[in-house]
Amino acid sequence: MELNSLNAISPVDGRYFKVCEPLTHYFSEEALIKYRVKVEVEYFIALCELPLAQLKSVPADCYASLRKLYEEFSSDDAMRIKTIERTTNHDVKAVEYFLKEEFDKLNLSEYKEFIHFGLTSQDINNTSIPLSVQEALQNVYYRELNQLLEKLQELSTAWKGIPMLARTHGQPASPTQLGKEIYIFKHRIEQQLIQLQEIPNTAKFGGATGNFNAHMVAYPQFDWENFANKFVLTLGLKRSPYTTQIESYDNMAALFDAMKRINTILIDLSRDIWTYISMNYFTQKVVANEVGSSAMPHKVNPIDFENAEGNLGLSNSILEHLAAKLPVSRLQRDLTDSTVLRNIGVPFAHISIALASLNKGLNKISVNETVIHTDLENNWAVVAEAIQTILRRESYPNPYEALKSLTRTGEKINEQTIKDFIKTLNVSEEIKSELSKITPHNYIGISYHY
Repeated sequence: MELNSLNAISPVDGRYFKVCEPLTHYFSEEALIKYRVKVEVEYFIALCELPLAQLKSVPADCYASLRKLYEEFSSDDAMRIKTIERTTNHDVKAVEYFLKEEFDKLNLSEYKEFIHFGLTSQDINNTSIPLSVQEALQNVYYRELNQLLEKLQELSTAWKGIPMLARTHGQPASPTQLGKEIYIFKHRIEQQLIQLQEIPNTAKFGGATGNFNAHMVAYPQFDWENFANKFVLTLGLKRSPYTTQIESYDNMAALFDAMKRINTILIDLSRDIWTYISMNYFTQKVVANEVGSSAMPHKVNPIDFENAEGNLGLSNSILEHLAAKLPVSRLQRDLTDSTVLRNIGVPFAHISIALASLNKGLNKISVNETVIHTDLENNWAVVAEAIQTILRRESYPNPYEALKSLTRTGEKINEQTIKDFIKTLNVSEEIKSELSKITPHNYIGISYHY
C-alpha cells in the first residue's frame, strides 16, 4: 500500500498534512538522516581544521563539496542510507557507510576512517535532534505563533474602546474592555515566549560514555573538551559538559514544558472565544457552501476553536510525556529515549494545526456591539462596587452592606433603581451627582495602551 492522506494512521500525515508539511523538513525520517549527515560532515571538517596529523593533507577546497552532501541532500540519498540500514540494522552506522561511499567519489578514500572518529551514535543523534528542534522553532513555530500574536494585537486595538460586562464565576462582574481582554492573551504568550527562548538547546558530544575515551587514547595531546565545545557552538547549540552516553535532556524537557504552558494559554483563549460566540458577543462570518450541522441548517459552529483546543490538548499530552520521560534513563543509557525522540515532531504538528485553526477562526469573527451593550444595560447592579467605594471614601457608614441589601433583593436592578437609591443617601448633592454619572458603560477603569 502506498501512503496517502486517506490511509495514513495519524491525521498529522493524513487529513492535516498540508498544514504540517513545513515540519517535514525538521522531523521526518529523511530530515533526521539529513541532520545526521550534516553533523558527520561538519565534524570531519572540524577535525581537519584542528588539525589531526593524518588530516593535514585534506585539501580545504574540498570542504564545499563535502557540505553539498547535506546542502543538496535528496530523497534518493535518504533511500540509499535506508538501504544500507537494512544490512547494518543501525541507522547512524548506515550514515557513516553512505559517507564513505561519497568520500570514494570525491577521491577522499584515504581519509574516510576519520568519518565518525571516536564517536558514538548518540553524539550524532543528540546533536542532530536539538539542531532540528532549534531550526523548527525558528523557521516554523515562532513564525506561526507570531501570526497569531499579530492578529490578537489587531483585534485588541480595534476593540479597545468597547466596554463589556466581565464575568467572574460566570456571574456579572465589574465591567471591562473587550480589547484588553483579548490583549491579555497576547501578553501572556509573549511572557512565556521570553522564557522559552532563554532555554538553551544543548547537545551531547563526548564519545561513547561522555568522557572522550577514544579521543584521548588516540590523541592525548589535544584539549577535546574545548574542541567539542567550539564545534557544537558552530552549529548554533550549546554543549552539555557532563553526560553519560546520551544527553541528559533536562533543557529539552524545560523547552517542552515551556511550549506546554503556551499551549495551555491558547486553550484558555480558544475556550473564551468559544464562550463569547455562544453568548452572541461574537458572530461568525457565514461561508456560503459550508455546513454547520447535518440536521440543523441554521448552525454556524465554532469549529475552529474546538479544533484548536483538541489539537493543543493532544500536543500537551505528548509534550508532558516527553518532558517526564526523556531525562530518565537507566545507568549510562537505555534505548527508551531513541523511540520517544522520534515523536518530537508530533506535538509540533498538533500545534501547527491548532494555530492555523485559531488564525482562521479569529479572522471569521465580528464583534456584536449591540448584544454587548444590551448585556451591560441589563446589569446595572455592577455599579454597586463603584458606589460603595465612593461612599467608603466619604466615610459613609456601612456602605458595602447598604449596597448588598439593595442588590440582593431578588428584584431587577436597573438605572432607575440605582438613581432612586442614590437619592436616599445622606451625602451632599455634589456626591450624589458624582454617583449618578456612573453607568455600566463608563465604569471600566484604566484605558490601557497597547
